[in-house]
Amino acid sequence: MTRPEIITSALAAHQAVIAQLDPLIPTILALGTRMRDCLRDGGKILLMGNGGSAADCQHIAAEIVGRYKVERKGLPAIALTTDSSILTSVGNDYGFEHIFSRQIEALCTRKDIVVGISTSGNSANVVAGIEAARREQAYTVAMTGTGGGKLAGLCDVTLAIPSGDTPRVQEAHILIGHILCELAEAE
Repeated sequence: MTRPEIITSALAAHQAVIAQLDPLIPTILALGTRMRDCLRDGGKILLMGNGGSAADCQHIAAEIVGRYKVERKGLPAIALTTDSSILTSVGNDYGFEHIFSRQIEALCTRKDIVVGISTSGNSANVVAGIEAARREQAYTVAMTGTGGGKLAGLCDVTLAIPSGDTPRVQEAHILIGHILCELAEAE
């Protein structure tokens, strides 16, 4: 494949996945409303994921705390992917699969929304974090690829992108993350 063909192919694949998101609109709308209500009622948004999904957690949390489009008071969101001392101490003392569940135990309440981002839906540490969030009676959200993996069976709502191609799934995740931020701050 030539270099221009690589670009054309990536753009076409991206557009094809985005064109398939319409069935998720009711779920996205309901989740955006739930996020708005959570933040209005004193809850917070906690996000977790690995690699590119960790970066998406940080991106979405920054939009919520800072602002997305509207000048407003900062709103509470935490990417559980950012504190290197917590990540390394918990990873060292308990194991990598506990880096999110331990933070959920410490920070999460039933007023919160916990978002687990995993393209496969099977990341062990994200699954453990969602299980901990369920014990705390928080509202749980999975953002995954096709099928939803283990997270789909654990979460209150799953946004499963209809693709198994990790880059395309991550592109759709950040688009949905942006939409959720806009819905949450709309009122």
